[in-house]
Amino acid sequence: MPASTTASGVASRYANALFDLAQERGGLQQAGADLASLQQMILESDNLGRLLASPVVSREEHLRAVDAVAERLGAGETVRSFLGVLARQRRLGALPAIIDEFARLLASHRGEETAQVTSAVPLDEEQLGSVREAVAGFVGRPVQLTADVDPALLGGLVVRVGSRMVDASLRTKLQNLEHSMRGIR
Repeated sequence: MPASTTASGVASRYANALFDLAQERGGLQQAGADLASLQQMILESDNLGRLLASPVVSREEHLRAVDAVAERLGAGETVRSFLGVLARQRRLGALPAIIDEFARLLASHRGEETAQVTSAVPLDEEQLGSVREAVAGFVGRPVQLTADVDPALLGGLVVRVGSRMVDASLRTKLQNLEHSMRGIR
């Protein structure tokens, strides 16, 4: 089995387990908010991302790290305990994928669709709102949007909704132009 399939299977199992536990405890919204804050913290700190994904960091160090992060976020008990389980099971490297899968489960529970938008520069709230509206019109229901930045795109956007992708990036347009120019020679 390819590593990406294994990773997505792990993420799915852990996200489903957290979703069920949070739902049982009546804390779905809190868990979703805690994980969204954690995801933002990971995106803003390369060091935190590397620390969580590092296989050479001991379980105890991972436990101390996730406890400190959870404390800083003011995370609820469900997410705190869950992070401890991930640290003890050496699964913190899958945390970003688990967070994405949990967000997808939560959006589905709310009757929403999840979408990922990647841009060359950070989008402001007005731009994100426009993208959210356009995607909602496309899928026919409310959209929970996650934004990433990839300077390599040069400009434009890449939007993923489920298995569908719209690539309107400048990088792709330039690559297509280069391929077509090769055919002219």
